Amino acid sequence: MNRREAISSVALLLGGTILGADAFLSGCKPSAHTLNFSATDIAYLDEVAETILPATKTPGAKAAKVGEFMTVIVKDCYEDKDQKLFLEGMDKLNEASKKKNNKTFMDSSPEQRHDLLVALDTESKEYQKSKKKDDPTHYFRMMKELTLWGYFTSEVGAKQALRYVAVPGKYEGCIEYKKGDKAWAT
Repeated sequence: MNRREAISSVALLLGGTILGADAFLSGCKPSAHTLNFSATDIAYLDEVAETILPATKTPGAKAAKVGEFMTVIVKDCYEDKDQKLFLEGMDKLNEASKKKNNKTFMDSSPEQRHDLLVALDTESKEYQKSKKKDDPTHYFRMMKELTLWGYFTSEVGAKQALRYVAVPGKYEGCIEYKKGDKAWAT
């Protein structure tokens, strides 16, 4: 199983537990604040997402416009406290890059970006283990969850990374699985 297949499986398993699942299941409740993300912010988030889900034999997160998806969900669906946390997280990620690589995330090489995000993912997992119920979610976890959600619900993710049938036929409880088959999007 390669990385992309593992992420596909995890995304399907965690589908209902991601931070934005509430908004996905019950609809967005817009914030009182009006956020405006610039084209630079969207490009930055696209690069973060592409580092998490790079193009391989299937298109990456940038092709699915995950950066734009993130901004829409954060702006339209997140509560004020989560919006603030996400925006601060964008700055923290850039600061972490400057500290680790002596350059911004956008100016870092793909290898430097990857190494930084692996370190932040480890930090996020440790934080999640020790956080109390009312503590906020780690900012990188928010970005990673939005990346997976945005990618696997996009046309690119559903049709090219997963198997997609627009109108599935009858229910078949037992379909033979061959090693290397894509997970189902429908």
